[in-house]
Amino acid sequence: MLSLGIVGLPNVGKSTLFKALTKKQIDIQNYPFTTIDPNVGVVAVPDERLDLLAKLFSSKKLIPTAIEFIDIAGLVKGAAQGEGLGNKFLANIREVDAIAQVVRVFDDSDIIHVHKQINPSSDIETINAELIIADLETITKRLEKTKPNDPGAKDALPVLAKLKEALQKGVLAINIGLDDKEKEFARELNLLTNKKFIYVLNVSEKQLKDKWTPDEALKKTMAGADYVVLSSTFELLLSEATIDEKKMYLEDVGLAEDGLDSLIRVAYKTLGLLTFLTTGEDETRAWTAHVGDLIPRASRAIHTDFEQKFIRAEVINWKDLLDLGGYAQARATGKLRTVGKDYIIQEGDVVEIKI
Repeated sequence: MLSLGIVGLPNVGKSTLFKALTKKQIDIQNYPFTTIDPNVGVVAVPDERLDLLAKLFSSKKLIPTAIEFIDIAGLVKGAAQGEGLGNKFLANIREVDAIAQVVRVFDDSDIIHVHKQINPSSDIETINAELIIADLETITKRLEKTKPNDPGAKDALPVLAKLKEALQKGVLAINIGLDDKEKEFARELNLLTNKKFIYVLNVSEKQLKDKWTPDEALKKTMAGADYVVLSSTFELLLSEATIDEKKMYLEDVGLAEDGLDSLIRVAYKTLGLLTFLTTGEDETRAWTAHVGDLIPRASRAIHTDFEQKFIRAEVINWKDLLDLGGYAQARATGKLRTVGKDYIIQEGDVVEIKI
């Protein structure tokens, strides 16, 4: 399951955003929002294709794929040295697939900013600096443990030195120019700044309506990472609204989807993920794979044995299957294809694995 760690300074709207997630309405019993502990929840990934296919096949069950959100305690300057919740924060963040960094853009005199001013770029730099300091500590310890005559030291030491030099200059590990072998080594270090970043730019409802966008200076600070503009208070309003009210609120600010759905969609893009589907009378279900996966690898999501036992699969795009009205018509028109082990899974594929 994809996991996203929500981080940010105190008073940036992180808790409001997480509260909106816990109230997010999902009309699917298989994956309601599930609170695992007070700071972790699982939300179904919205996918209208499931409803359409389930209706076509009169499926008994409808199971979306899911995403786990982890609300990590507010980070303060000095966290890497144990300030605030320090080490607990760092331990939690090491386990997530990507970091969603909530950045305060809205101005509200009733909510005091920890630094007494609204400066999104400065806030990002503060958080990133703490993550870099923690990574430098990881690398320093590894350098101290690695002796020149140790097996693999000849390869490891130059990479560690390269990482250390770049981090000391304020470069996130994920933005350091590494070759494939160096990247593999860096992954083993489990560095905090080697994770994918998504910046959640938390604006006011007025800024949302005015189509606020980050300026060039803020984009430069984000260093090309993906970002989402949303309003946590507006998301909370949407989460508590009826379907008709939600539609009205979204139309009022000129949005086609809520910010939380946008965040999930961007998370999939950031991590290079896609969704494929299985459907029939028993169930219609969504599965997650990586862009570029060969179909045997992707089929592991369904069952771990499928990758080794894979012989062939029948594949059709979900829209074609829907338009044609079922498998019989799909076969008759040649739209349902039989593919082998060299087929690369595509977004929206409906598959049936043969073993």
